[in-house]
Amino acid sequence: MSQIPLYPLRFEPIYQYRIWGGRRLANLLSAPLPGNGPIGEAWILSDRDDHPSQVADGPLKGRTIAQVLEQFPKQAMGKLAGRFRRFPLLLKFLDAREMLSVQVHPGYVRKDDAHADLLPAGETGKTEAWVVLEAGMKSRIYAGLKPGTTEADLRRALANGAVADRLACFHPKPADAVFLPAGTVHSLGGGVLVFEVQQNSDVTFRLYDWDHIDAKTGQPRPLQVDQALACINFADSTAGLVAPVVEATTPVERERLFDCEHFRLWRLRGQSPFTIGAPDVPRVLVCIDGTGQIEHGGIAYEAGKGDVFLLPAVLGACAFQPLGAVTALEIEIPE
Repeated sequence: MSQIPLYPLRFEPIYQYRIWGGRRLANLLSAPLPGNGPIGEAWILSDRDDHPSQVADGPLKGRTIAQVLEQFPKQAMGKLAGRFRRFPLLLKFLDAREMLSVQVHPGYVRKDDAHADLLPAGETGKTEAWVVLEAGMKSRIYAGLKPGTTEADLRRALANGAVADRLACFHPKPADAVFLPAGTVHSLGGGVLVFEVQQNSDVTFRLYDWDHIDAKTGQPRPLQVDQALACINFADSTAGLVAPVVEATTPVERERLFDCEHFRLWRLRGQSPFTIGAPDVPRVLVCIDGTGQIEHGGIAYEAGKGDVFLLPAVLGACAFQPLGAVTALEIEIPE
């Protein structure tokens, strides 16, 4: 197994039931949705013990991302090998037909972090970002608090059922980019479809849940108000819409959407061949519209709408050949 040369690794999506979800992920991903209930999330790259991504095809088909990284640490991660206990990013598509809970993710744990006791062992904080793919007239994104909002203000709003009045809100449109550092109060819904990149953490504290009832239990979902309030960064003003930075216009338009300590993300749009990947570091490619081919070692790997590929570090730069107009996201882990 250790002699297998690595190649662009495509992963199968992992669908997740969510009471606020819909069925629109069927239009984005080729893998059929299970059952007929609401599917809110597709985890498309997940190095989690409970939901591990598996390679979809090729010699490593069926292997989990954890097994790949264990078997090929240097080839897969390059100069980042040994830095992480697991692949440090979790990638998803979200179909928010209804509103998500108003929620908060705790910040990154340091020795002096007051929130350290709120994180289960082995978890990190959770900074995340969204790229809006589809939105409608009723779509909403809440990202951060209105200026000047204090913890006392928020507690009063919770008691009065008026939490939304204290949140910064906007009507999203396709191509919007939204940054949500850990400690940001946030929610979205009303028929919005987004791509999400985040730290590999699954810790969420619900502040308010719009009086949702879980059809599976007939009960409201539990809230974690005190934990959520303890995690909010009331002084942070970096959450919300970000302005794309155009880094190149040929051979395709290349926009940098996010650049933080945990991830960088570019959006690539066009129909001419372009290069993806970089020497001695892994990159992730997510095709969000159109189709194309990743070319490596004389082999073409088909990349369709909704597909995600991990490009192992040993591959270096690869050519991408669009088959018509294509929009893709390229993601890297900062050194």
